[in-house]
Amino acid sequence: MLTVVQSFFIVCIFSSSFTLVLSSNGDRTSFFNNCLRNCERQNCSADGLEIQEQAVKYYQQTVFDKLMQWTCSDECQYGCMWRTVEAFQDRNWQIPQFYGKWPFVRFLGLQEPASVLFSLFNLLAHVRNLRKFRREVRPDSPCYKIWHLFSAVAINAWIWSIVFHARDNPLTELLDYSFAYSMVLMTLYCMVMRMLHKYSWLLKAFISLAFLSYFINYFVYITVGRFSYSLNMTTNLVTGALSALGWFLWSFRVRKQRPYYRKILGFYLLLGMSMSLELLDFPPIFWILDAHALWHLSTTFIMNPLYSFAIDDCRLLRTEKYYESVGYDKEI
Repeated sequence: MLTVVQSFFIVCIFSSSFTLVLSSNGDRTSFFNNCLRNCERQNCSADGLEIQEQAVKYYQQTVFDKLMQWTCSDECQYGCMWRTVEAFQDRNWQIPQFYGKWPFVRFLGLQEPASVLFSLFNLLAHVRNLRKFRREVRPDSPCYKIWHLFSAVAINAWIWSIVFHARDNPLTELLDYSFAYSMVLMTLYCMVMRMLHKYSWLLKAFISLAFLSYFINYFVYITVGRFSYSLNMTTNLVTGALSALGWFLWSFRVRKQRPYYRKILGFYLLLGMSMSLELLDFPPIFWILDAHALWHLSTTFIMNPLYSFAIDDCRLLRTEKYYESVGYDKEI
């Protein structure tokens, strides 16, 4: 448990100091900004959207670039980013970041191709595990619908992760961050609902409404206010830590009756270890693969023990429900 909690707060401390790192970003250099101003003045329409006729041949946008809505200003920003990177390398300076991100090579119009691919892997992992869950768990099993809801929330979150990494703009960033948090919040919700599965539907409905209201309030807050990366990261970490703590306490209490508790512990231990990848911040390998992309790749595999736990737990809960229905009150 200490490993997971420590990982949460190490990343939290790192994220809170992230804004200080941004002060040395490439987009703040005069070289980049002069390049950007000259490029837009010479090649772009007044609104920065259209590439002027004399520059169309130079940029040679592919159908994928146009599909992903790379405007003239975006093309100037992309080109000036690489000119700045070259200038830094010529002086043996460290590779700079731009607007809080490392420079990535665009591929098929995708801004961060590796993160897009690995986000797709995560989406497919949830779909595959959900299909396995539906094959092995009967619909009348306790908590059956709860884990379906978790899968739906997770699939939605990874869809927006794909969209955001494909094309970063304020809207896709907002939807990615908010729906990513919905997945973290959902793990806490599943933990609470699992502990209360025998309680009245009224209590569970009240708690469900409270969770939904909280998420809507959080979404509105980060939408209308100034988006804070440190607040978002801290909120995610605290929510995840509460979920992990709840499952660890439950596992300690039922460790003799439910040997599959190791699967939920394994999930959180692997999750805590995978988060350490966010601390290994380095320029992208071949300008494609960075630590954040590797983190997305790692989460593809750690969903397996979580779904395996859900399958075992739902099946055993159904068995216990059967014993109770025939008057044999026995917890296996």
